[in-house]
Amino acid sequence: MSKAGLVRAGLVLGFLLLLELLTRTGVINGLVMIPPSAMAAALWTLLLSGALDAAMAQSFSNIALAFLLSVVLGFAGGLLVHALPRLRRLVDPLLASYYAVPFFVFYPLLVAIFGLNRWPLVAIGFAFGSAAMVIATLNGLDRVPRVLRKVAQVHRLGRAAEIFLVILPAATPHLFTGLKLALAYSFIGVLAGEFILSGGGLGFSIAYAYDGFDNRTMYALMLFVVALAILLNATLHVWEQHLILRRRRP
Repeated sequence: MSKAGLVRAGLVLGFLLLLELLTRTGVINGLVMIPPSAMAAALWTLLLSGALDAAMAQSFSNIALAFLLSVVLGFAGGLLVHALPRLRRLVDPLLASYYAVPFFVFYPLLVAIFGLNRWPLVAIGFAFGSAAMVIATLNGLDRVPRVLRKVAQVHRLGRAAEIFLVILPAATPHLFTGLKLALAYSFIGVLAGEFILSGGGLGFSIAYAYDGFDNRTMYALMLFVVALAILLNATLHVWEQHLILRRRRP
């Protein structure tokens, strides 16, 4: 692990130990927050009992679908916008203010279109994640060095070969940023939608535990969601660093 990784891990561990101390000594009221060790124990019990199986299956399938659609359609949209300068001039101001739009107000419309099923939640996750992929794709394509394009012309590469052998490898760092943001936003969109709109999933389970004053279950599920999001993001980060190191090797 790198020095930066060790520092981050140390900060997280220190924060958890401090939180454990404050909750155990009563500085933080037990009705407000339970110790992290109690959260972990409650989560372990829930996972072993299978009580979360249905909620996890629903949430993870919706997140995966929203993420996949965000990446594929967002990347295709970025390519299209980059290839059409007039469309780019039209779309740029919309992308700049995209995340100021409260997407959840469209949930009744989405229910009217798709019905009371998983698709309104997937649509909200897609709406959150797709713009990040479009923006990352545009940034990556904009920052491909001109010299690489000239090298492709010198070697008389066809358009497809130029894209796959020159342009996409050069844009990889920005595309991975888009992947990480699309994953995070899809996660947020689906879980937040379940929290306030759905009748199932991890978000609904957190809201249900909150309404029932079940702190152990609520904090256990919150710990699970946070840990999972960090793990997925860290996995993408490690993969990104591995590809960057491979590109730098002679």
